Amino acid sequence: MIFFDLAVRNLKRHKVRSVLATVGIIIGVIAIASLGVMGSSLSVLFSGMVSDVSDTLLVTPHLAASSGDPFDPRNTLAARISDKNLGLIEKAAGEHRVIPMILASDRLHVRDASGYVTIYAMPAADIPFLLEEEAGIYPQGRSSGVMVGSLLADEFDLHPGSRIEVGGERVRVVGIAAERGMGIDINPDYAVIVTEDWYTERHGEQDYSRVVVKVGDLSEIEGVKAAIDQQINRRKEVVDVLDSREILEIFYETTDAINIFLLGIGAVSLLVASVSILNVMIISVTERTGEIGLMRSIGARKREVLRMFLYESLVLGIAGSIAGGIVSIAVAYYVTTTVAEYLTDFAMSAGAGIPVTVVIGYVAFAMAFGTATSIVAGFYPAWKAAQLNPIEALRYE
Repeated sequence: MIFFDLAVRNLKRHKVRSVLATVGIIIGVIAIASLGVMGSSLSVLFSGMVSDVSDTLLVTPHLAASSGDPFDPRNTLAARISDKNLGLIEKAAGEHRVIPMILASDRLHVRDASGYVTIYAMPAADIPFLLEEEAGIYPQGRSSGVMVGSLLADEFDLHPGSRIEVGGERVRVVGIAAERGMGIDINPDYAVIVTEDWYTERHGEQDYSRVVVKVGDLSEIEGVKAAIDQQINRRKEVVDVLDSREILEIFYETTDAINIFLLGIGAVSLLVASVSILNVMIISVTERTGEIGLMRSIGARKREVLRMFLYESLVLGIAGSIAGGIVSIAVAYYVTTTVAEYLTDFAMSAGAGIPVTVVIGYVAFAMAFGTATSIVAGFYPAWKAAQLNPIEALRYE
């Protein structure tokens, strides 16, 4: 224990230097734990907002680049799905439900507020199949009534019978769609839903923006996807057929990549802090060269000198990691509370949130990483001190 006491004594003799090195570890630990929790929070938040519709195929027009760079949005030509291709999709889908949609946007005016809103137009018979109604009724045929999403209704205090202005025309809200979240097929919560007849009567006949295929038997989803691709894309790429499961898989892979990236940023900050410890330890060895020579001359062994300096870096690492862990728990609590509030606002995933074990795991990992980094940073100076020749060390000034 005498070597541990000597290590602590030396740290106390240089309080400012020791505190600054510890602060670096604290910041690094907070960065790793906080960014890790933040990444998990984003995953939880988006997962709560995304509606998992694993029985869905989404057929969208294949976009063609007119010329030049295909990633330049100015060169992208908007495409649509024609009635002819819709017929081919229905033929390939067989008994499974095919729902064509027109996706547009128009000016919305509600009392003193105005802005642009997304409009979904689809056959009247398909609206009840795709959406649940929270209040009122579904829009019918060419009637002037429209349905609005739940969150849009909450924001503007709309209810069945309310009057709103869409595209300069005053219409009546006949129904409120139940909250659904961001789906692969449709995101109705902040949208206006109308019948295809209603829309085409005002804007003329149009091709479709997308087609949703609801596959009743999940075991057939690959076969239906292949059949649609074979029917339409035989000669050239006309449509893209997206499997909702593939889209969700891409989503989760993306959130995992974001999480790893955030952890990487935190790790870099901790590595920078370890350089500070390395610098402190090298200075400490240089300042105490004479003391090291004296210790070696009275019988201290190399490994004991090595251990003494490792104790110094270990104390710095543990102190910084504990302080950083405590602050990280407070930051994690704030982040998880914020995410829970968002989930509550969206009325999704009751009770969902970041598991306590995940938060504790990130904090423990950050603390362990901070301690390990400190020991690694202090190893070279400690080894250098242990290798000093006692006679030369005693001569050092």
